[in-house]
Amino acid sequence: MTSSAIAVSGLRKSFKGKVVLDGIDLEVRAGTVFSLLGPNGAGKTTTVNVLTTLLTADGGTVRVAGHDVATEAKAVRAAIGVTGQFAAVDELLTGQENLQLMVDLSPAPAKEGKRLIADLTKRFDLVESAGKPVSTYSGGMRRKLDLAMTLVGNPRIIFLDEPTTGLDPRSRRTMWSIIRDLVADGVTIFLTTQYLEEADQLADRIAVLDQGRLVAQGTPDDLKRQFPGTHVRLRFATAAELDEAARVLTGSTRDDDALTLRVPGDGGTKSLRALLDRLDEYSLSADELSVHTPDLDDVFLALTGHNVEVDAK
Repeated sequence: MTSSAIAVSGLRKSFKGKVVLDGIDLEVRAGTVFSLLGPNGAGKTTTVNVLTTLLTADGGTVRVAGHDVATEAKAVRAAIGVTGQFAAVDELLTGQENLQLMVDLSPAPAKEGKRLIADLTKRFDLVESAGKPVSTYSGGMRRKLDLAMTLVGNPRIIFLDEPTTGLDPRSRRTMWSIIRDLVADGVTIFLTTQYLEEADQLADRIAVLDQGRLVAQGTPDDLKRQFPGTHVRLRFATAAELDEAARVLTGSTRDDDALTLRVPGDGGTKSLRALLDRLDEYSLSADELSVHTPDLDDVFLALTGHNVEVDAK
């Protein structure tokens, strides 16, 4: 495989005259996590469906695992795995039987099936539950089994559509650990998620899609640095202290209900020391002090004008 696991140039797609993707360009390096974010109707699912050969593009070029999705769809499908938002498991079968079904459908030699199933159940901590019906599994166990089934074909590129939706925090972090292990083994992950913290934790690069166009691309830190908003938040004990601090700290923004003052800054120790010296000069002290820097929520809101509840539509 080349260093580019996915390369997209000028991708266009319309439905009944409505433009859904308006010239998308993106590149996903092999062995990394790439996260595509966007509000409802941004075109994320359409993008994934084109990349996984489920839809035909109207224009542009798309290469996945070095193969053109339009002319080499079979080769693309052999190189990828897709785990959807909802676990595609058979609840009437046991976990082991679900995995065996995937082995039977794969080109892997039958003699390798038993070893492969044993390896996957161990890797995903499903050994004790492998013989139980999937109907008895928790949400986190189903997601793990679903991903294990995807790995039966040994894909080098995996598309994960909201892999942790509905999971409790512990199960979510377990899934994060599994994803990191896959990447450490050289697997490329194309991730859509409604949790911006998840993208921040996992993604090497992020692209934000809005109204069919990519409005930003970069590492999480690159995107956060593009937007101002670093500030110091001071909370005072009384309204009188808040009034005096607001008079002294020009350019600050006050919240009378919370008795807080938001003071713009760069987050560095030098500016923080100057702020504290200024308060001390006027014999003022805050009950609480915290430094806030822009996060992906701020970036998403600034780029799209939407709230941070995103999905993979």
